[in-house]
Order: sequence, then C-alpha cells, then structure tokens
Amino acid sequence: MAGGPDRILVTHVGSLVRPPELVEFLKLIEAGQPYDKAGYEACLQASIDEIVRQQVEAGVDIVSDGEFSKGRNWAFYVHERLTGLTTRKATPEEMNDPLTSAGGGQDTKAFPEFYAEYYRVSGLGARLGNRFVVNGPLTYNDTFVKRDIATLEAAAARHKATGAFLPVVAPASALPGAKNEHYADEKAFLFALADCLHQEYKAIVDAGLHVQIDDAFLPYMHEKMVPPMSEAQYRAWAQLRIDALNHALRGIPEERSRYHICWGSWNGPHAFDVPLKDIVDLLLQVKVGHYSVEQANPRHEHEWKVWQSVKLPPGKKLIPGVISHATNIVEHPELVADRLVRLAKVVGRENVLGGTDCGFAQSPFAKRVHESIMWAKLRSLSEGARMASAELWGRKSAA
Repeated sequence: MAGGPDRILVTHVGSLVRPPELVEFLKLIEAGQPYDKAGYEACLQASIDEIVRQQVEAGVDIVSDGEFSKGRNWAFYVHERLTGLTTRKATPEEMNDPLTSAGGGQDTKAFPEFYAEYYRVSGLGARLGNRFVVNGPLTYNDTFVKRDIATLEAAAARHKATGAFLPVVAPASALPGAKNEHYADEKAFLFALADCLHQEYKAIVDAGLHVQIDDAFLPYMHEKMVPPMSEAQYRAWAQLRIDALNHALRGIPEERSRYHICWGSWNGPHAFDVPLKDIVDLLLQVKVGHYSVEQANPRHEHEWKVWQSVKLPPGKKLIPGVISHATNIVEHPELVADRLVRLAKVVGRENVLGGTDCGFAQSPFAKRVHESIMWAKLRSLSEGARMASAELWGRKSAA
C-alpha cells in the first residue's frame, strides 16, 4: 500500500453506511429473530460488490467492504468468532471502575445533559452497562473471515480497485475491560486473545489483502483511567496491550498492514481526549507499515505538528484523517489538499496517504452522516489528493 510513484493514494478507515435492505437483515440477526439466510447472503454479496464499485467511482484507491460483513460493531463482531467468553450486566461497582468499559469517562461526567440525550437518540446507551467475561479457553473460528476475504477479493478484482483492506480489531479493543475468570493473569489472557487474532490477521494478508488493525480503546481508555488513576498506570495498561498486539502481528508483512487509532468515533465533545504527543511513542511501537490517525476534526487537527518533532521511522507511512466522519459539512478539496501538503512537507510526500478520521458508520445501525454526504466527502478527499499531488510533484494536474 505504498504511495504511488507520483501521487498520494486515497483510502479511508473502513466503515461505510449500510444500504437499507442490508440493515433490515442485520436488525433481525441482532435481535435473534428468524431471517432468510440465503436471502441475507445474497444481499450481503450484492451490497459489498456495489459499495466497492462506488468507492472506486468516487476515486478511492484502497477500498474496503464497508464492514458490511460485521453483524455487530467494528470491535465486537469478533465475539461471534471466539469461544470462551460471555457477557453479563455490570455491577454498580464495575460501572464506576475505570478499568472496565461498562461506564462512560470524563466527557460523560462533564456533559451529562448532552450524553443523556445523545445516548437516547443514538441508541448507544443500550450498549453501556455490559461486562465481558472470559470463562474458558479462547479459540478462533475462521469461517467468517474466509467469507469476508473471498467477497472483498472478488469485488475489488471486478471493479479494478488499486488495492483492498479489511479492518479488524486489536486486542485492546476486542474485549475491553473484560473480567478474566480463566487465565492465570491478565498477560496470559491478552496473549491468548492475540493468538486468536493472529489467525485473522494472517488469513487476510495471506490472501493478498491489506489488514487494518482498529484500536479506538487504546486512546479512549486514557479518558476513563486518568484520573482517578495515574499516567504511569495508564501507560502500563497500554504497554501490555501494545505488546499483545505485536504478538498478534508476528510474521505479518509491515507493508501490508496498518494500525488505526481514534478517540472514539462518536460525535461528542471529546474535551478530555489524550493528546497525540502523549501516546505517539506507543503508536510507533506497533509493528505495521502504516499509521492511520485522526487529524481532521477540531479537537485533533493541530496535531499534525507532532510530526515536526517526532520522526517517522524509515519505511513507515502516515494515513492522516483529512476528512471528518463527525460533521455533515463537506470539506472543500482545497482544505483537503492543504492538510495533505503541510504534512507531506514534514514527513515526505512518499510517506502520506489521504484518509478519513474514522468510519462513517459506528455500527450497522448508527451512521454519522447521510449516505449522500459520505460520498460527497470521499469525492472531495479524492479531488483534494489530486490537487495535493499536483503541488507536491510540481505539475499542473495529477494522474
């Protein structure tokens, strides 16, 4: 997925707005109700083929399946691929425990009126209050990922995409705040989880696709943990999960892998996000070739400056978010070009791809922008990348 020899390639984070006919199937599946399985598979195949076609038409070089194949959200889809875990309601003590993911963080405490309304309107409140429990040995079933690979490969070939990637989850985000009732300690649990995820990562790259590792919980947990816990305690928590991720990445070619972090894709205040400068050293420990980071929204756009003082390691590339998923405003192509050019002048034009801050759909049912706006944003991203390429390579127009 290296940048083209004379232009900036365009990609995104992965999740795209699902078509209504697919959403109806996903609602039935989520609710545990009967559904037409053959009809669902046919709808899924057709929907992924169409979303790949639309991405290529919009000027996206490295396409995804839109995460259409995930019946649950970007992280918890993996639960149906694992054995050895269950879910129960969190206790009142666990809801207030900063090490679990059951409750909210500092943002929810600072803006309670907003979040009360937001959770009700978005439906995300229904997900809070659950605790994951590891109650047996973790094992992985590769049936679903094989289906996902085959579907995306076929669509990408049919529509002549430059490349294709599947977004999958990191150990820190797969079972955040899980209660370990089986393994000897937290490290043993996380490395067992990493062994499972390694099978998923390897299957993707072995098939010739790029693998993207999504890890929103690594930055997000800082907001939950600090305070009341210390910075040192957070970093110890994060370091163990980075180590587990690198264990999962063993043998995965860096040039075919990318690591995505965000501060949570919900469109809220984010007033307590940990600064990139405080975790960039953790980010760069991850043994991938590409780092996808939010840099388009008002809370994080200024952080392109981090790369003025932090040197990008040789052979590594950045995929900065230059389009936001959290606003209905369509970014002007000149703004996109400006964002790409200023970063390219810091880290090198050959080390930058154009990307998005996060996915346009946090779950199969919760979209961040209207579908028509999503496509307008992706077209603006593509046009801005062409403008930036023309400037950086010193020509009147870009290929």
